[in-house]
Amino acid sequence: MAFNRALVPRAAPESDALTSAMVGIGMGFAAPAAVEPNIEDTLFFASVEAMERDDLRVLAVLVTWFGVHARWVNADRLTRLVAAQGTARVRALWSALATWQAKDRRFARLGALYAGPRMDLPAVGAAFHIRKHGEDPRFLASALRVAANLLRDRAADVLSPRELALRHRAYRSRLQMGPTYRADVWVALETTPHLSAAELARRTYASFATAWQAKQDFEILDDSRKKKGRGSLRGNRRSGAAGAAAIASARPGTARTGRSRT
Repeated sequence: MAFNRALVPRAAPESDALTSAMVGIGMGFAAPAAVEPNIEDTLFFASVEAMERDDLRVLAVLVTWFGVHARWVNADRLTRLVAAQGTARVRALWSALATWQAKDRRFARLGALYAGPRMDLPAVGAAFHIRKHGEDPRFLASALRVAANLLRDRAADVLSPRELALRHRAYRSRLQMGPTYRADVWVALETTPHLSAAELARRTYASFATAWQAKQDFEILDDSRKKKGRGSLRGNRRSGAAGAAAIASARPGTARTGRSRT
């Protein structure tokens, strides 16, 4: 049976589940944290909540989060997800955020997903607030016009990279390997090493080739660790036996010449 690569999640999360997922990737909302949710899925659905339901609180925290953690976002996965399911407003947001992070060329394709006129945020009253307060510098020359007083930007609203790495294994793996599909596959292997390459790919949205190669490399490394462990155990046993013999030979009254002490 041919492998069909998964690009988008099967269903959108309910409101409470999305809030928990956002907390799970380090956003500061009053809700229990989901356990290691997929980072790009959470970012995308948070952007839908922000842009399609006009949730400015979610938008403010999302933008702050992206400013702190953009380096460790899988740009290819996020781009594919926005391209597949993003509305015009959602595309405009991600295009604006990609423009903000233009120094990171991984987001160039994301920035190109929206080519329409600049959108005002909010749609009503934005011009007045911009005249009074100016534009938010994070959105200058981007697909969105946002007044400087609309979205708060507080570092305390999100976890730092160090804090998030302690909570989220896939994020920590990306710190080590880079923000790649392989980093996510590796974490899945550490958790459930028996998974097939096809199932690993489906769980992490990776290609079959990436999942297969990571699984081969993981098994090689795992086998070498086991062999090293067995070698260390045999070495410890040998050294232990030799040490016992040395102690016995050093005991008072031990015959060293084959004759009993008189």
